[in-house]
Amino acid sequence: MTQLTDIRREHLRTALALAASGVPVLPLRAGKVPFGNCHRCNGNACGGRPNMKTPGPCSCPGPCHGWAAATTDPDTISSGVWRRAWMWASAVAYHPGGAGLTVVDLDNADATVWAHANLPATQIVPTTRGEHWLYVGAMPSANAVRPGVDIKSTMAYARWLGFGSGTMAKLPDAVRALAVKEPTTVRPVAITVAPLVGGGECPHRTPAYLDRGIAMAERRITAASSAVHATVYRTFLAVLSTHGRCGCLTEAHTARLFTAAQAKGESPRHCTDAWTNARTRLGL
Repeated sequence: MTQLTDIRREHLRTALALAASGVPVLPLRAGKVPFGNCHRCNGNACGGRPNMKTPGPCSCPGPCHGWAAATTDPDTISSGVWRRAWMWASAVAYHPGGAGLTVVDLDNADATVWAHANLPATQIVPTTRGEHWLYVGAMPSANAVRPGVDIKSTMAYARWLGFGSGTMAKLPDAVRALAVKEPTTVRPVAITVAPLVGGGECPHRTPAYLDRGIAMAERRITAASSAVHATVYRTFLAVLSTHGRCGCLTEAHTARLFTAAQAKGESPRHCTDAWTNARTRLGL
C-alpha cells in the first residue's frame, strides 16, 4: 500500500513539474479515463460521455472534464476535486495541443515500422504497444488516419510516459496530410418512400418558394454539428408540415434532403425511417 501511495504521489509531482513548464495536465484513472476537475462534474454528473473522454454540456464556467480539464494551474492540480483524484490516479495525461505539440500515436509494431520509413525523425517515447512520436506544432486530432496510427493534438489527451529520446522536430507536412481526408462523393440511394398524395390547395405562388424551403432545409442539416439524427428528423418534419399536403413536393426534392443527410453520415435506412416517422406524425 505504501508503494502504491508513493507512485500516486509521484504522479502529482510529475503533473506539477509538467504544468510549471507550460504543459496542461490531468489525472487518469484506470482504463485511461480522466477525472473531472470540479465538484459539479465529479462522477460525470454534468452529462459528458460515460467514459469522460469527451466534454459534454455543463453549467460550469468552462468545460472541466475530458481533455478540457487539462490545466497548468498548480492550485487546481493539487487541491479541490483533484486532491483526492491523485490518490486514485493510475497515470498522468496531458493536452498536447495545449502545449503546442502533436503526438503521432503508433499502436503496434507495423505502425512503428511505417513511421520509421515515412516520417521525419523526432523525439520518440516508447509505449506499451508501440511508440509516441512528438512534434512541435499543434493540429486537429484524428483517429485511425491509417492502420494503428492516431494523431493527438488539439481537443485530445495523451498519457505522459516520460521524455523518451531524440530531438523534437517541427510538425511536418507529412503528419498534417495524414488528417486530411479526401472529399467523400455522396451517391444518393434510390428513395423507397411512398409518394405524397396531394389534395389540398397549393399555397406556393411560385416554384421558388419551395426551392428556397428545400435549400434552407439542406443548410440546416449540413450545419448540424451534433444530434444529427434529431436534426434530420426535425427538418423532415418541418418540410412536410409546410409542403407535404399540396402535392408540390417531388421525389427530386426528397432526394436533395436525403443526400444532405447522407453527407452527414446518416444511412439510407435512417433517412427513410425519419421521413416515414415525420409523415406518420403529420398524418400524411
